[in-house]
Parts: sequence; structure tokens; C-alpha cells
Amino acid sequence: MSDQGWLADTRTSYDTVAVSYADQVRDALAGEPYLRASLALFADMVHAAGGGSVADVGCGPGHVTAHLRKLGVDAFGIDLSPAMVDVARRDHPGLRFEVGSMTDLDLADASVAGLLAWWSLIHVPDDAVSRVFGHFRRALRPGGPLLLGFHVGDESRLKTQGYGGHPMNVYVHRRQPGQVAAWLRDAGFTVEAQMLLDLDESVPGAVLFARRQP
Repeated sequence: MSDQGWLADTRTSYDTVAVSYADQVRDALAGEPYLRASLALFADMVHAAGGGSVADVGCGPGHVTAHLRKLGVDAFGIDLSPAMVDVARRDHPGLRFEVGSMTDLDLADASVAGLLAWWSLIHVPDDAVSRVFGHFRRALRPGGPLLLGFHVGDESRLKTQGYGGHPMNVYVHRRQPGQVAAWLRDAGFTVEAQMLLDLDESVPGAVLFARRQP
């Protein structure tokens, strides 16, 4: 499928579920101690590197962006779905949210101190990941930390319904951490750590910490 095809399907799907999705994830971090710890470590890395603005790319309804702000990080959100951005602005007034795509990231070179893609790469097909990571590297300042979260597995499946029974039409890609780490290295990142989550569940998760090479 062309970029326009899967991007359009992703945008339309999340425009459709934006309100119900926000209702489901609004307090999700409260029950996820390992994810909160990952975000706290990421915030510490940003502070240790001198601070600055941090991009939450694929921010959805903005709950993670807001959590980072509570950790003292100057975070702002970018999302492909205009409806998601509207919900994020409604739920988190005063924070910055804008519409944009990680495949054509509208951020100046070396303009952000950190970058987060929190389960937002899962709809990006394999052949577009290297371009996305290239944009991440370009936007990050040298030495800036990158935090990725994603589903672990070896398959892609079509999601046709979700978040309150609303229709969707998006592929969900599950990947092995080793593959994602290899793509990051090819894009000019140093991979520093990984954490596997929910190992006894049907769909485990992974968190990768990386840093833009000088």
C-alpha cells in the first residue's frame, strides 16, 4: 500500500475513535508502574542532557505528553489525526498539540532535546520505518534520547474495529526488539537499553532507549 493509502486509513480510523480512545486511556498509566518508570527515566535523561523541548510523536489524546509535563519535561504532542489533536487540546488546555506525520516530520534539524514514539510506530509498515527513524534522528539534537514503545511479535494483523466498537481499518505491526534496534542503528542511533513487558500475555510489549549519535 502507498504512503497515502495507509496514512489516510490511519488518520480516518483514529478520527473515528478519538473520543472513545481518550476515555479508555486517560488513566491508563496509573496501573502501569513499569511504563511510568520508563517515562521517568526518559525525563531524567532529557534533564541530564541539558533539557529543552521534547516531541511526543503520535501523541494521541495527549495523556503521555501531559504526564511528561508533570515530570518537568517541556513536552509537546504531534499526531496524524486532527480529531485526536482536538481531544488532546480539550483535555490538556495550555499544552501544545499539532497535526503532523512522522513520515514527514515538520521539525527543524536538531530542534528537540528528546523524542518519544509511544506505541505510535505500530501502524507504520516495515518499508517506511527507516524514513521515520531518519526524521527522528534529524530532529533530535546530537546526544538526545529517544524512547520507543511497541508491540512484540512476528506478525501484522488488520484491525477493523476497536475502542467502543467503532470501525477501523489499520494494520497493527508486531515486531521483535532486535529488528527495531537494528533499524535504529542503521539510522544513526546508539541503542542503550530495552525492557520487555507482559511476557505472559498474548501480546507482550517492549520499550527501547536509544540516543542520537553525534
